[in-house]
Parts: sequence; structure tokens; C-alpha cells
Amino acid sequence: MEFTFHDSDQLKDFFENNKLVFEGILLSEAVYVKDKIDEILHIGNIDLVNNAKKLVVYIIDEKDEDLKHFAKLEGIAWAQHSIEISFKLEWVQAIRRTIWTFIEEYNDLKKNSLGIEEFFHLEREINNRVDEFLNTFFINYTIYKDSLIKEQKELVENLSVPIIPIDSAICILPLIGDLDLHRVEIINEKVLDQISHLRIQHLIMDLSGVATMKGETIAELKKVIDGISMMGCETVITGLRKEIVREMTNVGIQFNRQTKTLGTLQQALNEYFVH
Repeated sequence: MEFTFHDSDQLKDFFENNKLVFEGILLSEAVYVKDKIDEILHIGNIDLVNNAKKLVVYIIDEKDEDLKHFAKLEGIAWAQHSIEISFKLEWVQAIRRTIWTFIEEYNDLKKNSLGIEEFFHLEREINNRVDEFLNTFFINYTIYKDSLIKEQKELVENLSVPIIPIDSAICILPLIGDLDLHRVEIINEKVLDQISHLRIQHLIMDLSGVATMKGETIAELKKVIDGISMMGCETVITGLRKEIVREMTNVGIQFNRQTKTLGTLQQALNEYFVH
């Protein structure tokens, strides 16, 4: 590829006047990513080639704050669209190699005008900025992914404790699936918050969907029920299976006197809404 060069060109002028050459060298360096350019553009509206040119401008012009802001936006965008970060790493390293190919060519055309000190200063400045871009990119990529995981975890936790208001004073908590110590801890946190927030007076806790519980889990659930009573809310337990009742009697666990037990959820609904 033939470079455009004028004796008066500064390094940034040289890059600006040879954008097409830069693009060609970059694509030849990015062996695996170049076949993914259109796919990444389609998935996340991320234009790798133009973004590479923008990054080079920030590096050459020493626009450090713009570079970090750009890296942050890139990190979030790649995380939002779950694009493989291995592609980003290869792409940025290809950009780094292309920049140094340009600097070498520029220095040759300038008849080796760069002295040793100037060269090492340039090397430090450019590589530090490329590294800064990568660090900022990966930090923001990770932060976004972590926040997404946290949101998904909170969603799952809320779904695992589905408190359903029936009227202003009564709610139903239908529990389904395995109950372990972690889930009981979530129930404790969510239920007490909702009792305080909604001013629930009666909580119907339906356990018909829970097949078994270990003794230690039952003991922790009893603590939750005791806490509910302390907040002035009556707990009505429905649907206790024989396996859970047998485990309770084996380990000597009993609910407090304020806790009512009924055979089915329908019985509880009939009692509270019919009579």
C-alpha cells in the first residue's frame, strides 16, 4: 500500500491523510475479527473500523479523558450485547500493531528524524494509552455484567418469594420447590420488608408445593414465622405435607401459638373471605 506523505506532516497529519491505508493494514492484522465486523455491526450497531480510527485520534492527540469515556461506552456496549471480549482484545492489539507500522513508515519517510529519547517517549505514551483504553474497557464491561447478574439474581429471588396481596390486610405466600437455608434467608428478608411496607395483618403461607424440608431449614422457617408474629402479623400455614410434619415431630419443632395451620389454601380462603 502506498502512503501519502508531505515533508511538513506531523504524525497526526500522516494518520489523517492515510485513513484508507490504515484500514487496510488493520484488517490484515486482525485475522479473526475482520470476518466478524459485519456481524458485530448488526448485533450491537458497533462500527469497529470507524471506532478504531476514533481511538487512534484520541491516542495521537493525547485526549486522555475522551479516550477513557470512549472506552467506558465501548465496554458497556459490548457487555449489553454479550459480544465476545476475545474479539475486542484481538482488535485493539491489531490497532496497536497498525499504529506502530504507521510510526515506522512515518519515521522512514522523515529520514529517521525520531531520536532515541523521542522514540522511547512516544512508545511509552502510545502504549500507555492503548493499555488505558483496554483497562477502562474491561472494568466497565465487568461492572455492567456484574450489575446485570445482580439484577437477574434479585429478580429470581423476588420470584422465589411471590407475596400476593388479596386485600389491604391479607396476602398469600405460595412456596414451591426446594426450601433450603439460603431461600429461607431470602424469605425472611422479603417477607418482613413487605409486612412493614404493606402493613399486612394476615399472611397465608402455602407449603403444599414443598415436598420435604430438613430439620435445620424448618427451624429457620420457624424463626421467620416468629418474626412475622413479632410484627403483629398472623401467619396461617396451609398445605403441610406429612413428610414435613414427621420431620418436625422428630426434631421437636412446633409453631408458636399465634400461628394457625389449615389443611389447604382453599380452607384458608374460605375462612377469611366467606365467614
